[in-house]
Amino acid sequence: MIVRSRTAAVAAAAAMLFAALLAGACSEDEGQRQTGQSPAQATQNIPQDEPVAQVAAKVEPSVVQVNTQEIQLTPFGPESQSGVGSGVIYRKDGYIITNNHVVEGADEVNVAFADGSTERGRVVGSDPRTDIAVVKVNRDDLPAATFSDAEPIVGQLAVAIGSPSGFESTVTAGVVSGLDREIPARFTGGVQIPSLTGLIQTDAAISPGSSGGALANRSSEIIGINVAYLPPQTGAESIGFAIPASVATSVADQLIETGEVREPFLGIVPVDLTRQEAELYGLEVTSGALVAQVERGTPADEAGLRRGDIIVALDDTQIRSSGDLYSALRDYQPGDEVSVTVVRNGERRTLDVTLGERP
Repeated sequence: MIVRSRTAAVAAAAAMLFAALLAGACSEDEGQRQTGQSPAQATQNIPQDEPVAQVAAKVEPSVVQVNTQEIQLTPFGPESQSGVGSGVIYRKDGYIITNNHVVEGADEVNVAFADGSTERGRVVGSDPRTDIAVVKVNRDDLPAATFSDAEPIVGQLAVAIGSPSGFESTVTAGVVSGLDREIPARFTGGVQIPSLTGLIQTDAAISPGSSGGALANRSSEIIGINVAYLPPQTGAESIGFAIPASVATSVADQLIETGEVREPFLGIVPVDLTRQEAELYGLEVTSGALVAQVERGTPADEAGLRRGDIIVALDDTQIRSSGDLYSALRDYQPGDEVSVTVVRNGERRTLDVTLGERP
C-alpha cells in the first residue's frame, strides 16, 4: 500500500508509521478502479428505526471520491502514481472539502460523484497545518452537505462515509469516542503536528482512502472531516480521527476567499512536558507546553517568553501539551491579544502577547 504523507522526512520507521496514521490516498492497484459511485438509496424506503441507513442515504450524495495522478521522477524516468481519497461537497457551486494530504503533489485531480458522473477538479488552496484543502469543479448544481456548528457530544452516533481503499460510498458507524484529541508525537517521529491536534475521536472504521470523507451525526450533519486512524501495529483497535467541522469550514472559507489561510503566530517551538521530566527536575507542574525555543523578533520574544517557560494556560484555556496549545491558538486571529500563563522558576506569571501572522 502506498499512502501519501505530507510531513517532512523523519526517521524511516517513524515515517512509515506516520504514513499509516493518515487515512489518505492509496495506490490504484490496491483499490477499486471505478471512478463513479452508486446512487444513494431513497430515504423514504428506509425504516425509521434504521438511523445509520437514514444518515447514509441523506449524506452519501454529498460525499465524493477524489482520484489523483502524480508524476514522480525516478532513476528509471517519470512514473505515474495513482491515489484515491474522499471529499465532501461544501457548496453547490462546485467547492469540495478534502484533506491536504489527499491532493498534495497531485498533477491531476478528478472527482467522482454519487450519481456516477465525474468532473476534472482543480485545487483552489490547501493548508498543511490543518490538513484541509478545497477542490473546485465546474458545476453549480451539487448536493452540498450541511455542516454542524455545534460541538459533538461524546457517545453520540457517528457515521463515516468515504472511499477506503477505493471502495466507493462505504458506510461505517460507531460513536464519538472523545473530543479535543491529539495523536501523540511518538507516532509522528517525535514531532507534534498541528493538524493532528484538537481532533474528534471515533470508533467508526476509518481506513486508507477515507481521508477527506464525512463524519456525520444522527441529523445527517457533518461534524468532522475524516483524517487519520491508528493502525494495528500501534496496538490500537477502532481508533479513528476527524477534523472538527468548525475548523474545516473556517479554513475552507479562507481558502475560497483568498486562496490562503491567515494563521496566528506566537513564535515559539513548543514540546510536551512529561510527568517524568517534571519529577526529574522537581517542577511544580506535571503537564504543559514547554518552550524549547523562542524565535527572535516574534510576538513571544517581544512579550518576554523565554526558553524553559512552561505554558499552562492561554486566556482561560488550560494547556496540558503542545497539542493543546496548537488547538487553542485556532480560536484566535492575527492581531488578537492573548494572556499567556507560564510557570518560570516555580512561579506563575501572565504575559500579554499580541499574536502575529504566520509567515
